Amino acid sequence: MAMEIFGGAMSGTSLDGVDMVLAGFEGADASLSKANIKVLAHVYAPYPVALREQIMAICLGQPLTLPQLGALDLAVARQYVEAIRAALAAASLAPSSVIAVGVHGQTVYHQPLGPDRFTLQVGDPNTIAVGARVPVVADFRRRDMALGGQGAPLAPAFHEHWFRHDNRTRVVLNGGGIANITAMVPGQATYGFDTGPANVLMDGWCTEKIGRPYDDRGQWARSGRVLEALLQVMLLEPYLQLPHPKSTGRELFNMPWLQACLARSGCLQAVDADIMHTLLAFTVRTVANAVAAVDPAGGELFVCGGAALNEFLMQCLADALPLWSVRSTAASGIAPDQVEAIAFASFARRTVLGLSGNLPSVTGASRACVLGAVYAV
Repeated sequence: MAMEIFGGAMSGTSLDGVDMVLAGFEGADASLSKANIKVLAHVYAPYPVALREQIMAICLGQPLTLPQLGALDLAVARQYVEAIRAALAAASLAPSSVIAVGVHGQTVYHQPLGPDRFTLQVGDPNTIAVGARVPVVADFRRRDMALGGQGAPLAPAFHEHWFRHDNRTRVVLNGGGIANITAMVPGQATYGFDTGPANVLMDGWCTEKIGRPYDDRGQWARSGRVLEALLQVMLLEPYLQLPHPKSTGRELFNMPWLQACLARSGCLQAVDADIMHTLLAFTVRTVANAVAAVDPAGGELFVCGGAALNEFLMQCLADALPLWSVRSTAASGIAPDQVEAIAFASFARRTVLGLSGNLPSVTGASRACVLGAVYAV
C-alpha cells in the first residue's frame, strides 16, 4: 500500500517556535506503531523575539484590541506557513503530496474550569492552508471541551499507540513549558494530566536573570542549591492537589506566581542560581510524585520535550524515582523534539479518516470524538 503523508505542526507553552514534522503512514487501518510511521522531515522555526514577547504578554493578561488579536492570528499563521514550506523543501516534496497537516496553533489562554470553559489558540488555519498550499486540520481542543472535557492533554492518545506495552508499566513525560504525563499500566485504561511546570518557570527565570532563553543542560541550576523554604511554599499550590483530569498553563504558572512564592518564603534576596536549582527541584518533585503514584512497583519513564535535553533534570528525576528507568523517548525510536509534532500528524490522519482522537479517560470528555476540522486549500 502506498505511503500516506501527513504533517504535524506544534507550538506549545514554551512559546519558542514551531516544530514541524512530515511523516509517512503505512497500513490500511488507523493503527500506529514504530513499524508504520516514518519521519520524512523535521524542522524547527523559532518565533521572532518580538512575536514571542507579544504572545508572552498576552498569556500574562495584557489587554489587546480586536485588531491586535486579528494581527496576532495572522502573524502566528505566517510562522506556520514558513515551517511547513521548510519541511516540504527538506523532504523534497510537493505540497500536493501531503494529505493534510495537523496544526495545533499557539495557545494564548486555556480556562478548563468554571462556568465559561474555553481554550483559545491563534494561527488562522485558512491562511496556513492557502499559504502552504496544503489542507490543514486545526481546532483540535474545543470539541473535547464541548463534551465536558478539558481539551488537554491530547498527546496521551498518541502515546498510547506508540509506547504502551502489554507487560510493563510505562509513563511518558512531555516536558515542554508545562509537564504532562501519560500513564499506561497493563490491564488498565490510559490516563494522563498536567503535573505542573516543566520548563516554563526555569526558562522565565533564565531569561530574566542571565538573558538566555533556557538553562543549557541544566548547568546553571546545578551550580546552585535547593531553597527548602521556597520549595515548600511552591508545593502548597492548590492545583497540585486537584484530582485528574486536570490541565494548566501559563495562566497559573508564570513569573508573577513565582514572585509571590519568593515573597511568601522570604527568598526575594536569595542567590539567583539557588532559585534556579529550586525551580528545577519543583519540577522534579511534582513530576516524580505523579509518576510514583502510577505504579508502586515502578516501571519505565520516557521523557520528551525540552526536559529530555536537560541533563541535570534527567539525573534528578532518576534519583527521585529509583524504581523507574528514566530515558529519553529516543530509546523508543522517536526523537524527544518530534513527539508532539508526530502526534498532531497522527491526529490529522484520524480526523481525515473520521476517527476519534481524544481519550476521555485523560480529558474527562463524556465520549470519544473526532477532533478538529479540515480547512481546504
